[in-house]
This record gives sequence, C-alpha cells and structure tokens, in this order.
Amino acid sequence: MKIFFAFLAFVIVTMQYQLWLGEDSIRALNLLEVDLEAQRQGNAELIERNRLVEIEVLDLKNGLEAVEERARSELGMIREGEVFYLIVD
Repeated sequence: MKIFFAFLAFVIVTMQYQLWLGEDSIRALNLLEVDLEAQRQGNAELIERNRLVEIEVLDLKNGLEAVEERARSELGMIREGEVFYLIVD
C-alpha cells in the first residue's frame, strides 16, 4: 500500500509541475494572453490607419480640394496669380 501512495504522490507532483511550470502551463497561457492583447492593440491601430487612408483615397478620387492641398504642401505648387512668400528663420 505504501508503494501505491508513493506512486500516487509522484503522479500528483508530476501533474502539478506540468500544470504550473511545464511547457503548456498556466504561466505559458498567461504569457500568450499578454502577447494576444498586444497583437489586438496593434491590429486596432492598423485598422484605424487603414480607415484614415481609405477616407483620404476617396477624397482624392472625388474632390479636387484634396489634390490641390496635397500639391501645395508636398510639391510647393501655387495657383496662377498668387504670390509665394518664403520666410526663412
């Protein structure tokens, strides 16, 4: 009977080790949950960025104001009859 209880204790200790410290343990699960939350946060940021880019694309396709604004800011273009002033610090 002592051998049976020793074997049973060994099995319980082994299972507890697997549960708390093993490869598929609760600790590993908690680390995966942290990684999952970080990935979800990154996905949310990318979804928001994609939404803003989609809005900008639609604006560029439909309106000339966005095209004109982009030409002015990125290419330094001015309209005919306008005067360009460059202020240097």
